[in-house]
Amino acid sequence: MLVDVDFTDVLTQAGFTPLRDEPLSKYTFTKTGGRADWLIFPRTHEETMQLVQLAENHGIPLTIIGNASNLIVRDGGIRGLVLILTQMAQIRIEETDIVAEAGARIIDVAEAAWRAGLSGLEFAAGIPGSVGGAIFMNAGAYGGQIDEVAAAVTYLDRSGHQHRAAGEALHFSYRHSLIQENDGIVLTARFHLQRGDKDAIRARMDHFNAQRAAQPPLEYPSCGSVFKRPVGHFTGPLIIKAGLQGKQIGGAQVSNKHAGFIVNIGQATASDYLALIALIEQTVWTKFGVRLEPEVRIIGEAPEQK
Repeated sequence: MLVDVDFTDVLTQAGFTPLRDEPLSKYTFTKTGGRADWLIFPRTHEETMQLVQLAENHGIPLTIIGNASNLIVRDGGIRGLVLILTQMAQIRIEETDIVAEAGARIIDVAEAAWRAGLSGLEFAAGIPGSVGGAIFMNAGAYGGQIDEVAAAVTYLDRSGHQHRAAGEALHFSYRHSLIQENDGIVLTARFHLQRGDKDAIRARMDHFNAQRAAQPPLEYPSCGSVFKRPVGHFTGPLIIKAGLQGKQIGGAQVSNKHAGFIVNIGQATASDYLALIALIEQTVWTKFGVRLEPEVRIIGEAPEQK
């Protein structure tokens, strides 16, 4: 832990009540991860801006987390200030556009689109991440991607200054965005959709959700799809052909239901996850000459060696 009582006082004097030495395993979908030195859930853009500026002014490392669904936090935890943006979750309809705050679940945005008779986000009906995370990694499923509907993003830089980017300036590509390039902090995203038939929209959403329920191992904690899809291949079949489906290290296991997922079958650590990821990468490369690249975001400190 960073020993800096003064920064705790700074946060308190600014009106914030940080959680100290907080286990991030309480918030990650894998149920793994070390502790944060300071953890705060900002409620507004202004609070987020203020906290970013406080961290910058006092030389405190800053980490931003959304819904923590496609995330692994190493067992050594995260030094400095961690902001989880799930309290910033407002969604509003503006004619054929939806404007959503970074902490809103993309599932909820898709549901709001259906209720408004707006089509384009059906593919996102089962994606568990936040709007900020979806923008950050250009999330996609079932043939759809965020870049097809994201029109503009308002974000902060690491000094707390606000910016807006739209269209091609968002630099979207496969699992990539401007926000990754500049380490930005999403505040809101604007999605441009089209009018559609509500029954047809609902039917597509239900179809995608049924497919999702039939494949991923929802009965265990996981971080979702672990690897990006390599060009010309599908990750799951490669892992199966490598003989790794069901492989277990500690409490982390390559899912017997979907080999592209690693599940926590009991008391897994982040180190278990990372060791299994490394084994998969090395084995697939050795056997097939295909390099797998993690899709999951991996952050934090390695645990101290005893």
